[in-house]
Amino acid sequence: MKTNVSPRMLILCLDDEPAVLDALVRDLAPFEDYFQIETVSTIAEARQQLESATQEGGQLALALCDHLLQGETGTDFLVNLHQEPAHASARKVLITAQAGLGDTIRALNHARLDYYIAKPWEPEALRAVVRDQLTTYVVKMNINPLPFLPILDRAQLSEAILQKNLMTDA
Repeated sequence: MKTNVSPRMLILCLDDEPAVLDALVRDLAPFEDYFQIETVSTIAEARQQLESATQEGGQLALALCDHLLQGETGTDFLVNLHQEPAHASARKVLITAQAGLGDTIRALNHARLDYYIAKPWEPEALRAVVRDQLTTYVVKMNINPLPFLPILDRAQLSEAILQKNLMTDA
């Protein structure tokens, strides 16, 4: 049951281990009717995916990124992502067992990292973080929250609807 949510929003999962990407897709399945879930194993593929999505009118809502990747680190990718105007508003989550304190601090300070998840994760904990991050994205981007009530945080979305109505009535 695909919903007709506009604009098309992307959850990008970047990890060089196929088993991790499979687990992310499995654990994020409840979101796939509302968000396009894409998996990539390299930063080059991630950039191609983002360019393609942008050209098709989509927008990056959430990036879930491992730290240790071929060539460039996930932290470097998230920092660069934050510096790109088209993707700066995207929520950024580092999912890793390998990032040291220095890399984590760099991601927090320069990529405006929104959350850090240690591997291995608990599926329900991952979904809770993703739900919270996507809810924040929808509210901050002033996207109509009504279509997302079944999947995102209803209390936060209802508050956003109420605030918007109060501002409209004023």
